[in-house]
Amino acid sequence: MAKSFNIITSGTGGQGLITLLQIIAEAALLEGFDVKTSELHGLSQRGGSVETHIRFGNKVYSPLVSLGSADLILSLEISEALKMLFYASPKTVFVINKNLISYPGGFEEKKLIQKIKNFGKGSKYIIPASEICQKELGKEVVSGIYLLSYAVHKNLIPLKPKSILKAVSKVVPEKYLDLNKKAFELAKK
Repeated sequence: MAKSFNIITSGTGGQGLITLLQIIAEAALLEGFDVKTSELHGLSQRGGSVETHIRFGNKVYSPLVSLGSADLILSLEISEALKMLFYASPKTVFVINKNLISYPGGFEEKKLIQKIKNFGKGSKYIIPASEICQKELGKEVVSGIYLLSYAVHKNLIPLKPKSILKAVSKVVPEKYLDLNKKAFELAKK
């Protein structure tokens, strides 16, 4: 890898973004990359905005992704993905959970998705991960693992699926490990 690979994850408190950050960082370390991470959050325990930055490569000096330089934006909620556009370049790839936490005066889902689709030429994958995980596994909380698995199996992240799975086993507590592995396998389809 010539330069660093820059990922932003976004969502709201309680969706498992810090766990995703730890899994991606651990997988990158397992593959021998230099890794830097940062988490930025407001009232994360109350459903407030959360974003994490993960950068890995041969040598990484700063944990923060510069404006306009994200390679991948992985978001667990549509409106939170929209907030990350200033980190995107025209080539940035988006992997977004088709999940909208609505609030009074908020935008409708179709308009938010259209704004994201109209941004740049990078691929946009809008996936009903919460819905799929709830239906197939009975828990939507693993939608982040589902999206991460989707991204790594589509080669949207320059890491191997087996490294991500190893990192899941190392980071996720034992009592939730089976559920997370099932979510990872489910996204391969």
